[in-house]
Amino acid sequence: MNLKQMVGIEAANYVTDGMIVGLGTGSTAFYMVEEIGRRVNEEKLSITGVTTSKRTEEHAQALGIPLKSIDDVTHVDLTIDGADEISRDFQGIKGGGAALLFEKVVATYSQKNIWIVDESKLVTNLGKFPLPVEVIPYGSRQLFRLFEEKNLHPAFRKLADGSLLLTDSSNYIIDLHLGNIEQPKKLAAWLDSLTGVVEHGLFLDIADKVIVGTAEGVKTMNVTR
Repeated sequence: MNLKQMVGIEAANYVTDGMIVGLGTGSTAFYMVEEIGRRVNEEKLSITGVTTSKRTEEHAQALGIPLKSIDDVTHVDLTIDGADEISRDFQGIKGGGAALLFEKVVATYSQKNIWIVDESKLVTNLGKFPLPVEVIPYGSRQLFRLFEEKNLHPAFRKLADGSLLLTDSSNYIIDLHLGNIEQPKKLAAWLDSLTGVVEHGLFLDIADKVIVGTAEGVKTMNVTR
């Protein structure tokens, strides 16, 4: 069993009967969804899933997990999702899988959020992983030029054939190659202020618990703010 699988299974233990559960996207979240699907089928676990991407929706449906849209529930009890970077003070960058908009919507309406990662995702400061910014296509070149002027080293995310990637909401992603983000809250506020920016990958003050796969096994960290 690999580290991601161990972490995914451990996180699924926090899911109990009757919960509305946000199902994350990514390579580690995949194993969490698999384990919840197993529990639904073998243990008759009764939950409702809310997915953060079309990819996770298809996976959960194939496993027989009952699903509802975020707009058809009053709240989400618990969301379990991966992260691309987690800083020492438990701030995060997400969106490497291009699902940041749906992920942040579901996280925002969740009473608790658990992030599941392997230890390579733990960093002192955010920024080595490129920061995704989801933008509407109209005016996206203007935003790209603005990011260039601010020396944020932008790059449109592309598919293998060179075409621009489209998110589940048919938007583009501009990745900012920053290296180090010294003031993530200030950067987040600035990005939020830009017309045409739909969402960004700074997930700040969201995680309640982080479950990490390490060489010594699974480690759980509770977040206090």
